[in-house]
Amino acid sequence: MAEILVNPQCAPLDATLDILVVGLEPDTETTVRATTGDRSSHAVFRSDSRGVVDLTRHTPLSGSYGRVDPMGLFWSMTPTGEKPGPTVIAVDGVGQVAIERLTTPENVKRTEVPELSAVLFEPADDDTYPGAIVLGGSEGGRHELDAALLAGHGFSALALAYFGAEGVPEDLVDIPLEHVGKAVDFLKERAGEVGLIGGSRGGELALLAASTFPEVRAVVSVVGSGVVTQCIGPGARLLEKLSHEAASWTWQGRPIPYLPYDLPHELRQKVVDGEPVPLRLAFDLSDGIPEDTEIPVERIVGGVLLLSSGRDGGWPSAELSGVAERRLTEHNHPFRYEHVVYPEAGHLIAGPPHRPTTDLVVPGPGVRFFLDGSPEATAAARADAWRRAIEFLSDQLGT
Repeated sequence: MAEILVNPQCAPLDATLDILVVGLEPDTETTVRATTGDRSSHAVFRSDSRGVVDLTRHTPLSGSYGRVDPMGLFWSMTPTGEKPGPTVIAVDGVGQVAIERLTTPENVKRTEVPELSAVLFEPADDDTYPGAIVLGGSEGGRHELDAALLAGHGFSALALAYFGAEGVPEDLVDIPLEHVGKAVDFLKERAGEVGLIGGSRGGELALLAASTFPEVRAVVSVVGSGVVTQCIGPGARLLEKLSHEAASWTWQGRPIPYLPYDLPHELRQKVVDGEPVPLRLAFDLSDGIPEDTEIPVERIVGGVLLLSSGRDGGWPSAELSGVAERRLTEHNHPFRYEHVVYPEAGHLIAGPPHRPTTDLVVPGPGVRFFLDGSPEATAAARADAWRRAIEFLSDQLGT
């Protein structure tokens, strides 16, 4: 009798699953499906001579993805229009298996830190673990998922909001670096060495904060920037938000110089026409970058990992992070540093892997944003970036 085997059936969301179908007739086509209610995917396989379909070894004949990938059914999911439900792996004519993908790993405890607008995730035992502060991007709020899963890998991980949450400013305007400094002090009191990991605007903040606070011993900047960029102002419409001329960050009460947005005709026309907007159009680097807006990353007392996308529709992360790489090289940075660029990936490579990367167009303030990149390449980059980030933080902070 044919059977679906999923191992493990309960695991953290960033874990890779082994999915097999056994007991099939040899050399027959079989469709494997995955659904979470609101999203679904499928792939058609041909069973081997033993009557086995093994998603870790077999290439789909057709379906939602097209290469050998044990987690292809997950990143290739597309919306169904239905309500969310349990995660199920099903095989036509065989049956289905419900699986549980944990957003908080077992033996990880959650503690709210309201004075910082943060949430701490850490292993539930009494050992001391290295600290990692997680900084989200221009969406604001806290990235609790990232922090919870990092804790499962042996970190005291603090999901820190710096705008867009209770207790912090509503908009990304004049955010004091001292807020991150307080988080560093808080984490050092209960963890080992402390590092920062940020995505997009959070990657910019991670580099800037690490260059300001020598207690930070490692930085991971994912689709971030080695250049300080303009604020994202108040308002309900994109052009209104981008036209607000103010700094993103302050230090000791003074605004930090920034690279201003450029709002070319092409960007404005896409907004008027209701077309998806690649926000990278707002960044004109053709005339060079003012030196006073470059982040002095050479001051960082630890390692620096830069992870960028070659087809980043959000902003030119490869070029902006290249500024940081250049400065580290020019100053013979004595700590480990690396810049990895994923040529075909889009903006969505930050955070845990094995989540859908098929949404190339996402809602924005009165517009839709075009994030660019191949879904397949973005999924592979996200998985590799997550693996590299954990290895790098472990190496630099000591686990």
